[in-house]
Amino acid sequence: MHYLIISFSHKNSTIAIREKLAFVDEIQQVKSMEKLNSSPAISESMILSTCNRVEIFCSCNDTDAASEAVFELLCSRSGMSRDDLHSRADIFDDEGCIHHLFSVASSLDSMVVGETQIAGQLKDAFKLSQENGYSAQKLSRAMNYGFKCAAEVRNATNISSKPVSVASVAVAKVKESVGDLNGKKALVIGSGEMSVITCKHLSAQGVEVTLMNRTFEKAEAIAAECNARVRAYEELAYAINENELLFTATGSLQPIITEEMVKPCSYDRYWFDMAVPRDIECDPEIWGIHLFSVDDLKEIVNENIALREDEAKLSYVIIRRHVVGFFEWLKTLSIEPLIKSMYVRAYRAAANETARVIENGYIPKEHADAVQKATEQALKRFLHPFAQRMRDGSDSMRVDALIESMSFLMEQDEGEEMSQTSCKYYPKGK
Repeated sequence: MHYLIISFSHKNSTIAIREKLAFVDEIQQVKSMEKLNSSPAISESMILSTCNRVEIFCSCNDTDAASEAVFELLCSRSGMSRDDLHSRADIFDDEGCIHHLFSVASSLDSMVVGETQIAGQLKDAFKLSQENGYSAQKLSRAMNYGFKCAAEVRNATNISSKPVSVASVAVAKVKESVGDLNGKKALVIGSGEMSVITCKHLSAQGVEVTLMNRTFEKAEAIAAECNARVRAYEELAYAINENELLFTATGSLQPIITEEMVKPCSYDRYWFDMAVPRDIECDPEIWGIHLFSVDDLKEIVNENIALREDEAKLSYVIIRRHVVGFFEWLKTLSIEPLIKSMYVRAYRAAANETARVIENGYIPKEHADAVQKATEQALKRFLHPFAQRMRDGSDSMRVDALIESMSFLMEQDEGEEMSQTSCKYYPKGK
């Protein structure tokens, strides 16, 4: 068994590329995971798609064949060539894959280091995969251990002491450009977490916030929480020309703001498109609009990284320790139940053989205990070097092959004494 992640992020791909690769709804993700799991090389899969990254996480028996299956899927979705995608992608397997996963979960690989959204996005992606049957024991082990690692990073460092996000960086950029935001008017479009965070940051700065969403009831619920007013989505074409500030973060497949909707205004406008695919499609220079996408916020992001550099170093030490611990734990988790089962069966065979020779009169009945002990000791001496080699000499990435082989030899179902979906080892039935 191997772990594999193929990653397209703000580090290796432009927003235009990420738009082509993005999975904008759960239906697309579920269909794609179904296709991935139909590959003979892939047993489990999960898809993470955010404004800054598109990543596919797999458990597989052949990393090369699994990679080809992933690229085939992405080529058909994006219309890009396999060579183009391969040249851009970051490919992580086995230990590198787990290190990357833990880094993402701990928000060290985010554009805004220490941002708080990624852990929730990762949990949602895993939940979707698990509930639809595309993740089981292998990915579950890694994901749960990754969340455990992320929790220690948060608790042991100050990297998330001042929660930040792309939305908060966008508001900071506006404040840097405009100055005092008190009394300014802002339009926020969308009802996701990004929109909620944006509304809260703007309201805290004294901005008059108007919220829009295709579902009016969702907008009302957020507005009540964020001290904002709600406007019908049907008035979008008018609203975009009546506010100095605009923030969009929808899941629309097509731009919701187009060239013909924009009208000239007498004041400067600052528009932030935080969606992938992008929500805004117009020429900002014609209309005197300061238009920013997710990737345009890197200047503030770089300052964020510099301020958190020392905390990031400590965080990577924690991550590295958890990666090593994960594979050690994985090996122990997999091997010990098999070793125990092997000894139990050997001792059972010793008891049966003792009973047989006594019953047939080959040995006096009064020597039964001595025969039993001698037989058990002989089997123990014989099995000990094999058990020791299984504990100490097995390569981390070959553990599942070993467990499957031993389970087959002992006619025992894999995972009989282990949870198929939990990271915790426990006897079956408890």
